Order: sequence, then C-alpha cells, then structure tokens
Amino acid sequence: MKRTTIITIISLIFILASCNIKENRKSKKSIKSADEYVIAFYNVENLFDIYDDPKTYDEEFTPTGKKHWDEKRYEKKLNDLSWVLSNLSSELPAIIGLSEVENRKVVEDLANTKLLKAGNYKVVHEESPDTRGIDVALMYRSDLFEYVSHKSIPIHVKQEPNSKLRDILYVKGKFAGSNEIFHIFVNHWKSRRGGREETEFKRIACAETLKKEVDKILSKNKDANIIIMGDLNDEPENKSVNTVLFATNNTKHTKPHELYNLMYNKSIKEEGTNSRNYKWFMLDNLIVSQSLVDDKDFYVENKEGEIFKDDKILYYNAKANFKVPNKTYGGKNYYGGYSDHLAVYFILHK
Repeated sequence: MKRTTIITIISLIFILASCNIKENRKSKKSIKSADEYVIAFYNVENLFDIYDDPKTYDEEFTPTGKKHWDEKRYEKKLNDLSWVLSNLSSELPAIIGLSEVENRKVVEDLANTKLLKAGNYKVVHEESPDTRGIDVALMYRSDLFEYVSHKSIPIHVKQEPNSKLRDILYVKGKFAGSNEIFHIFVNHWKSRRGGREETEFKRIACAETLKKEVDKILSKNKDANIIIMGDLNDEPENKSVNTVLFATNNTKHTKPHELYNLMYNKSIKEEGTNSRNYKWFMLDNLIVSQSLVDDKDFYVENKEGEIFKDDKILYYNAKANFKVPNKTYGGKNYYGGYSDHLAVYFILHK
C-alpha cells in the first residue's frame, strides 16, 4: 500500500474520531443554564420502598405482599422514573414536584439514580396523614435554587371533619442570582374514587385551603411569584380549579388574585395526563401567578405547560387504537411500566 494512501486512511480515522467526540459532547446532558429553568411535576404511581411501615396500609408493596414488590422491581421503577425526568429537556429540571411517594428515602433514592445524580438534588418532604402512606415531595437543584423555608398545609373538610386528606407542601425559595422569592405549592388532591361528583366537595376543600394561602401572599404583594403544581384529580375546567382556585386561561390579568393555568388550553383540546376508558383527562395541573405570564423579570415560555408523551412510556392498545400511559400495576398484575400519569413541565425564563 502506498505511503500516501496510509496517511489518508489514518487522517480519515482521526477526523471520524473527532466527529464522534464532538457529537458525544453535544448529546451529553447539560446540567446548568444561566437563564432558563425546567419546572416539572410527576405523579409517579406508588413509589414505595419494599419495607412494611406499621403505621400505614402499605403491606401490598412488600416482597410478601399481593403485589410482590421487591428490590428488583423497585430499582427498575427508580431507573424508569429517572429516565423520564432526565429527558424532559436538554438540561435536568431545576424543580421537580412529586406525588405518590411513600417517604423521604424513596425520593432520595430517585435523586441518586445515575441519570439524576449530576443534578445534586435536595429533598423537601413531610409525612402526610394519608392512610396508604403516600405523600408529595419537592426535589430542587441546589446549584439553581436556594431553599428558604417550607411547611405542610393540612386540609379540613367541613362535611367530614375526620377525613384524612394529603397535606399541601408549601416551599419558599429563590433562583440563583435573584432575590425574588418564589412560592411553590405541591398538591395531590382527593381522588375521584367513589365518583367524580360524589367526591368533588373534598377537592373543593383542597382548593379553598390553597386559595386562602395564595390570597395571603397576593394581598401582601400583587406581583408575587407563585407556582402551583400537582395531581388535582380535577381538570382545568372543573369547579375546584377554575372557580374556587380561580385559575383560568386569561392572560390579561383583569381581575385581582386571578391565576393562570398553563394546562388549560391543552385540556380544551382534549389532551391529558391520565387516561380512563380511552379518554384523556388533564388531572395534572401547572398553575402560576399572573406575574409569570406578564413577560417581566421571570416568565413562562410560550405561556404554556408541556406534557411528556414519549412513545417509550406509552402502551398501545391495538384493539382500541389508543395509546395510554404504561403503568406499573393494573390491580395485582405487574406490567413493569413507568406510571399511570404523564409528567408535565414548563420552561421558566429569566
């Protein structure tokens, strides 16, 4: 082989190798951005550890329970959830709200998965009175968000004083390089089990409780930065969300204390995050104060939230010609999916 041919081949190898390195650098997950933040919420469908908690009814989520929940399934679940959360955007989320987590440890385990570990997430969590032992929690990147304080807000139902509903988690903090306080509320309202209309009064109680907290904040500062996220078990058009909480799709800020629902317009188009009987329901809501849609210092990109709907996390029912969230369990049957809900998120710009 001629010397010039050998040199040409070697040069080609170096060029290809160089291209590969550049491509890998491009595809590597960015973990920091100076001017935008990914804000996410995910109902993770029963993220339990494998141990029995004698204070709650979690026996089915143990190796000897009826769902045979063991270490292998738990690890798979963590890795699956971390794949979703790490693929919402080109960078890891700054804020992640979660519902249906058993305790602080499972959230810490999620934060320490291979795909999320680079985010150096800190956890905010409080035990809730839910009889099954499922709570809400917040994960935040300590390089992008400075924690200030938090508290749990209990829900009282006048009609049923002994009802044990999940607390609302209220977290205050500041984004890096800013002195502006953000008020973040993580929710998981009463489910529709027993009938939507029959259980509506409990979700209205949740909305009334949250509304009081929000009004206190806005009364002191009409331009306060408020983010409400959660599985509200009601859609944007329903009374608890639209009327009681007063979260609309009106960007004109015409009425005091009116909030803006980032998922409202998608709900009108019959998009959703949870599916029942081959119909989508927008149960997972992202709501912000009007200050965040006024294009001021901080603002929401496109004034809209997004649904993460990758085919990888969906199950296709050929008979119905319909894709649904690929859930972990259906009754006692283990499907090994991600969650029965889809994650929602928005991009916050500064």
